[in-house]
Amino acid sequence: MCSYGGVHRPAPLPVPGVPAWPRRAGRDRRGYRTAVITQRLARAVTELLAPAVLVSVLLVLLAVHGAPSVARGLLLGVVAALFESVLPFLYILRGVRRGDLTDHHVGDHRQRRGPLLVGLASVTVGFVVLLGLHAQRELLAAVVAGGVGLVVAAVVNHWWKMSIHTAVAAGALVILVLVYGWPLAATAPLVAAVGWSRVALKDHTVPQVVVGALVGAAVAGGVFAGLR
Repeated sequence: MCSYGGVHRPAPLPVPGVPAWPRRAGRDRRGYRTAVITQRLARAVTELLAPAVLVSVLLVLLAVHGAPSVARGLLLGVVAALFESVLPFLYILRGVRRGDLTDHHVGDHRQRRGPLLVGLASVTVGFVVLLGLHAQRELLAAVVAGGVGLVVAAVVNHWWKMSIHTAVAAGALVILVLVYGWPLAATAPLVAAVGWSRVALKDHTVPQVVVGALVGAAVAGGVFAGLR
């Protein structure tokens, strides 16, 4: 219980990653409120700019950019997002419900092998489907880049917990700049925001988010640029 002007009110419910509500008033409680706001903001950034979200948006943008019509572009973008993002994410959610995975971000890197392999299989099938639909080269190049990124992530995460969040964010940034030009580099702060959120939530260390961003940018820059 805590008291405000003689009125007793229950202490706020605990927030993951934030120490318990301090007994002393003043600076301690102001610090607590700041920590709560920070955690909630970090959680919002992590969810809104999650890999599944960024990949889906990126693929739709690429599909519409190179398609003869918006309708066809949306169709190809939805198909690409289904195989590269939606189906792998549904597999992860199923694993969480069954208790096989700790959370939908797969925070334990020892649990990432299965989801990454399923994601790679789904991306491969999606690539074949898009070939059958005569998807444009840019979209196919992005799908291949995503598949290569999954292979690299699977290898690295066997020994070390690299941030897939920052890898996807940085990779998406590089692809957008290659397709739409340097003005899209103005979205670079979003990559930094993703990295900050992962560290603030204590899901990753600074080296893990930095390496993730570098790997994602390198894979996207190399594979996508070489195939588009």
